[in-house]
This record gives sequence, C-alpha cells and structure tokens, in this order.
Amino acid sequence: MKHKRFIFVIALFTLALTAFAQQPDKSKRPSPPGTAEVTLKQKRITVDYSRPSLKGRKAVGGQLVPYGQVWRTGANEATALTTEADLNVGGVNVPAGKYTLYTLPSEGTWKLIMSKQTGQWGTIYNEDQDLARVDMQKTALEQPVEQFTISFEKTGDDSANLVLQWENTQVSVPVKVK
Repeated sequence: MKHKRFIFVIALFTLALTAFAQQPDKSKRPSPPGTAEVTLKQKRITVDYSRPSLKGRKAVGGQLVPYGQVWRTGANEATALTTEADLNVGGVNVPAGKYTLYTLPSEGTWKLIMSKQTGQWGTIYNEDQDLARVDMQKTALEQPVEQFTISFEKTGDDSANLVLQWENTQVSVPVKVK
C-alpha cells in the first residue's frame, strides 16, 4: 500500500512539474510584462501591466489608443493596481485592495478608470464595475517613447504621480496615501 501511495505522489509531482514547465514565458511576448512600484508611508503600491511597442504604428489617437474609447492601458491581461494603503487618487478615495486600470483617452483631458472587477483579460470592460473615473493631466513629450511605460514619480513621503507614457504623450494623476 505504501508503495502505491509513493508512486501516486511521484506521478502527481511529475504532472505538476510538467504543467509548470509548459507555462509560457511572458517576457518573450511581443508586449512583455512591466511593473511600476512605489512605497509611500511604508505601504506598497504596484501596477502590473504589459508593454506594447509602437513598431512604426500610430498609437495615441490612432488605431492602438483611439480617442473616445475605453483603452485597456497596456496589452494582454488587464492592468492591475494593488495597494496596501487607502489612497486618494486624483481627488477620489480608493480603499486598499486590487483594481483594474483602464483609460479613456481624448484630445484634451484623459480619464483614469479604476474598476472593481479584477482578473479579466484586458479587453473585458464593464462600466458597472467602475469604482471611479478621474481626470489625468496630459502633456506632450519632447522625445517619443517606443514602448508603453507606467511609472511612479515620488512627490513626497506620502505622495507620488502615477505616470503613463507612450509615443509623444504623457498623462499623470496624483496619488496620496490617506
């Protein structure tokens, strides 16, 4: 009986290793993963996203990021914001937790959309799940950015700007730990 149990455990272990080995290496994707992270008041705030490249295409206001349509803010899986602290994002209170980020681009002001729905593929958006929509400040970049980038620029011990850059466009919104 012990022998059969041992063989069964070995078989399960082998099956698990095989399944793990078959996981795709996300770093080899055309739009590889990226992470933006900041620590404010000893609390971590992280954005996990995928980084598409221009590759000669028009992004902002074009086919990749059309004006007036909700954009998945990256590629592949939905862009995820995880915060260990309650935040104020662009004037809106955001409780600690996990959210999906979308954007609504326009020629003028962009909106950052924080959705309560998480774990979905990036193109699946349900407006009924919006936690909030906040205005983002838009500025033109002097040098084009080939690969979509999300970052945090710390502005104090308890605050930072969440910054999105691609092509010749930068949008940002202030983030503050409550």
